[in-house]
Order: sequence, then C-alpha cells, then structure tokens
Amino acid sequence: MAAQTKKMVIIALLVICGALIYIFSQNSGDAGRGTSREGAGAPELTVSDSLSGRKIPASEFAGKVLFINFWASWCAPCKEEMPSIEALFREMSLSDNFRMVTVLYKDSPSTAHEYLKSMGFTFPVYLDADGKTAKKYGVTGVPETYIVDKKGNLVKKIIGGFDWNSPEAKGFIQKLLAQ
Repeated sequence: MAAQTKKMVIIALLVICGALIYIFSQNSGDAGRGTSREGAGAPELTVSDSLSGRKIPASEFAGKVLFINFWASWCAPCKEEMPSIEALFREMSLSDNFRMVTVLYKDSPSTAHEYLKSMGFTFPVYLDADGKTAKKYGVTGVPETYIVDKKGNLVKKIIGGFDWNSPEAKGFIQKLLAQ
C-alpha cells in the first residue's frame, strides 16, 4: 500500500509541476507580445513625428478617438488600403476629437515619405523608433489597425487591409465621435 501511495503522490506532483510550467510560459509569452484586446484599455502610444522627430506626449491623444495604423511602404496590402486611409483622414480630421496615427513599421522614413509624396497622401506619419509601441500593441505584421475610443479603450482591431472609406467604417468612427 505504501508503494501505491508513493506512486500517486509522484504523479500528482508531476501534474502540478506541468500545470505551473504551462501557466508561467503562457504569461511570459503575453508580456513579450503585448496585450491589446478589444474592450480593454489601449496601450500608451510612444511615438515621434516622422518629419520633425518631436516626441509626441501621450496627453496629445487623450480624450480623442484614435485611428492607429501600423504600415510600411514595402507592404502591398498597406498600399492597397492607403487611398481609403487618406479619404478617411480628409473627412475625419475636421473633428477636433479625432486623431489619425499611422505608425511606420520596420521601414525607412525617407522611403516612406517619398512613397507618400508620390501618391499625394497627406495623413500624418509617426515613428516607433525602438519598436516599443508595436510590441505593446502586439503587432505581428502590417497592416494592422486599432481604433481607440475617447475613454482610451481599444474598441476595434483589424489585421490586414480594410476599406476605411466605406460607409460602415466611417459610420463606426462617427458613432465613437458622437459618444
């Protein structure tokens, strides 16, 4: 009977150790990937203006609906959605409560600006020089877009290209602006 009890204790300890290893490995993975989830508070933006290099204080984004888009000039799906982003920018930037924050992701600022200029795009571009903002948001590739409400909550996360000039997209943002 003693051998049977000893065997049961060893099995129970192995199961507990396995569960603890699993739990700790899941938590440490989340810390590296970011924790942005719809319905949760959005991570703080740590970006600088791509033209002047001026670091943008987080307070400039407080109380505004944020359209945060991570993109690169080498990214074909990014280029496909750019005309709709420009149209959204031109329409929504009339509101003091809206900020478009397009963040260059693993790309050269000079190459990106050449591309934007050649296409006639005028929306603002920000830099995430150390990659901390992309990491906090859990960006896995581009394009990725995050919509944040005036209270600072992440309300929408879109992975991949999207038509931001569609009535549905504009209506969604208008609804957030009206809240």
